[in-house]
Amino acid sequence: MQAETTKEHMSFQAEAKQLLKLMIHSLYSNKEIFLRELISNASDAADKLRFEGLTDSALYESDSELKIRVSYNADDRTITIADNGIGMSRQEVIDHIGTIAKSGTREFFNSLTGDQAKDTHLIGQFGVGFYSAFIVADKVTLITRRAGLTVEHGVCWESSGEGEYTLETVEKEMRGTEIILHLRQDEDELLNGHRLRSIIRKYSDHITLPIVMKKEEWSQEDNKNNITDEDETINQASALWTRAKNEITPEQYNEFYKHVGHDFEPPLAYVHARVEGKQEYIQLLYIPSRAPFDMFDREHRHGVKLYVQRVFIMDDAEKLLPNYLRFVRGIIDSNNLPLNVSREILQESKDIETIRAGAVKKVLGLIEELSNSEEEAGKEKFKTFYREFGQVLKEGVGEDYSNRERIAKLLRFISTHNEAADEPAVSLNDYIGRMKAGQEKIYYVTADNLKAARSSPHLEVFRKKDIEVLLLCERVDEWLVTNLAQFEGKSLQSVAKGSLDLGDLEDEVEKQEREKETDEYRDLTERMKSVLDEQVKDVRVTLRLTESPACLVADTHDMSGNLERLLKSAGQKVNHAKPILEINPHHPMVQRLKTEENHFDDWSHILFDQALLAEGGQPNDPAAFVKRLNDLLLSTSLYGK
Repeated sequence: MQAETTKEHMSFQAEAKQLLKLMIHSLYSNKEIFLRELISNASDAADKLRFEGLTDSALYESDSELKIRVSYNADDRTITIADNGIGMSRQEVIDHIGTIAKSGTREFFNSLTGDQAKDTHLIGQFGVGFYSAFIVADKVTLITRRAGLTVEHGVCWESSGEGEYTLETVEKEMRGTEIILHLRQDEDELLNGHRLRSIIRKYSDHITLPIVMKKEEWSQEDNKNNITDEDETINQASALWTRAKNEITPEQYNEFYKHVGHDFEPPLAYVHARVEGKQEYIQLLYIPSRAPFDMFDREHRHGVKLYVQRVFIMDDAEKLLPNYLRFVRGIIDSNNLPLNVSREILQESKDIETIRAGAVKKVLGLIEELSNSEEEAGKEKFKTFYREFGQVLKEGVGEDYSNRERIAKLLRFISTHNEAADEPAVSLNDYIGRMKAGQEKIYYVTADNLKAARSSPHLEVFRKKDIEVLLLCERVDEWLVTNLAQFEGKSLQSVAKGSLDLGDLEDEVEKQEREKETDEYRDLTERMKSVLDEQVKDVRVTLRLTESPACLVADTHDMSGNLERLLKSAGQKVNHAKPILEINPHHPMVQRLKTEENHFDDWSHILFDQALLAEGGQPNDPAAFVKRLNDLLLSTSLYGK
């Protein structure tokens, strides 16, 4: 059957045009990485063939010796990277080459800043390394055929990186992919076997299958290297993780991370361990330097690859680590699992549970090492880790009961101990170490943001008594405190829930004064409760306030106002629980209410709405709030009445 030779002209996504320009300008200073990216893609294609070949050996097409071939032609000024991996069908070429970052192009370009370092990182996040070919090439030709398809189903893709590409059906004898780079005029230094070999050894020595080139021999007669017909393997072609740790350099660890993590930056930290016994496996796990753009999408891909006896089994093996460690990248290679392991087996296997527990232990241990570091570099690494992944780590308190206390020790917070701090640095152990004599609880306040937390009226008595309060202003914090009832024997207590009992932190005189004021203002609180019956559960005198006239608190077992607002903003239906209005008997507005007759109802509503605004809420009827406020202003001597 003769192949169809008609070329089809197609356009990239609009975003791809921007990306091609960005690849050239942002990465030009590190242009040699194009070879690493294309070799990594070829390696992934071989891994996919191995995996699919477990159940369909016919895909190998009598060619089971997987390899990557790199070659160059000085006369044509081309470099070719070829593999005999899984290959691509026509639709896969369109999906993966003509379309970029399918799950997040908008977020990708919204994140770009024009800053080279940051943009380079973002390119790595979105797995668009193929486009790095255009750093050195003004035209790229890709010829591919998917394993299992007939010879006539080869596809030729070609583009000059100007926004359009052509697709043509061609005959291709061997499965796999061949990428031909037509070099730019100023890239002749790459048309050199020694240069290409040095790049391969620098960036791709860890690739687990052979990267071959034709041997070159020096000719005295021609005064140059001549390419022979004999192949030579350039890389070590052995799984890096199987080598002894003392045989692997930090640079090799970093380059392997960039391969498995699809990242352009080195990792923040890594752990490499071999586990022996009933379960035998190797783990090489990395913590990235930055969070990916979709970190808070809990359905996003996990970064751990599963191997069995050095054979790649699956990518994104989410069962190997819990969700709160989804930022970890790396590999786990087991000697005990069956080669035909499936996702169903992963979900039910006791062996996988053992491997998972061991991986969690290693990752948490690695984070603990960073947190306990006495060296400045180690401290900075932990700050970076917590800035990037602290919110995700908090999820573990509710997800991983067996490690709850261990995770809690790693958490950091902002507190009233340092009013100028804007980065979390206070551990729960730090807090306990500063607790006052007689203090039995760890106090906290939740809010929409740090500014709102710092200005919360609920903190007034705590500031007066110099009692430290944790300022929790991240969305995950409500989940955190719901699942962390106590730490090191100390219960966590919201300063905005329940009746405030400071225990030994409140002296006898203060207790007697509070009881006296409760009796003195009983008629007022009952009258206000009658007016605000539809909005509040109760009205009572408080000791929380020293400056504000009133505040709202949730009853002991009710949902906090902040959590209720978060759930509503997420589109969830919640049963509204009426708050309790607490009033400050020392404030002039409250004292005036004791004798107010004409505008008592309006003043009561104003106090409630002000308290609601102070905690980040919104009045149910803003227009009524404004009208009451205006009426009260007009009734005062401010307007001469």
